[in-house]
Amino acid sequence: MTLQNRLEVLGKLDPLCYMGKVKNIVGMMIEVSGLEANVGDICVIYSEAADKPVLSEVIGFKNGDVLLVAYGDVKGVGLGSLVRSTGHKLRVPVGDFLVGRTVDATGRPIDGRGDFPASGYYGVDSSYTNPLERPRISERLTFGIKAIDGMLTIGKGQRIGIFSGSGVGKSTLMGMIAKNVTADVNVIALV
Repeated sequence: MTLQNRLEVLGKLDPLCYMGKVKNIVGMMIEVSGLEANVGDICVIYSEAADKPVLSEVIGFKNGDVLLVAYGDVKGVGLGSLVRSTGHKLRVPVGDFLVGRTVDATGRPIDGRGDFPASGYYGVDSSYTNPLERPRISERLTFGIKAIDGMLTIGKGQRIGIFSGSGVGKSTLMGMIAKNVTADVNVIALV
C-alpha cells in the first residue's frame, strides 16, 4: 500500500466515536439514548459489571431512542452503560477454516480452539440465490441409515429439516447422520 493510498484511507476515517447510554432494559430489549445508528447495525455494550462487552443489533427506534436486542447475556449491563455502534451489519466468517469447527449464531467460535483468521467475512443480509435458480439435485447421498436411504432418499446439496417433539431422538439422529454420511463436509445447525 502506497503512502497516497494510506492517506486516502485516513481521510475517510471518522476520528470521533459516538456513544450512547443504556436508558431502559426489558428482557433482551435494550433502549439506548444518544446513539447514532441504523437498523441492522451491530452495537457493543460496555459495562464494568459485565465480564465482557455484549454484542447487540439495532432493531428499531422509539421516541428518538435506539432499540437493541442483545446477542448474549445482558447480566451486568445497567442504566448508563455505554453503547457504541460499529456502523456495520452482522458478518460471519467464511472459508475452509470452518471445517470441523463449532460456531454460535453470530459466527464466533465456541469450541475453545481459538479465533478465526481475519480473512473472509460475508454479510448475513447479503443477497441469496433464488431456490428456483439453484442447480437441479440429481445425485443421491448415502446416509448409512436404512430408513433414510431406503424410504426418504436425499440428494447431494439438498437441505433437510428434522422436526419433532422433545425427547424423540433428533440429536441422536443428527449424530448418526454426521457419523455415517458419505459427504466430505456436513453443516449441522441446531435452531
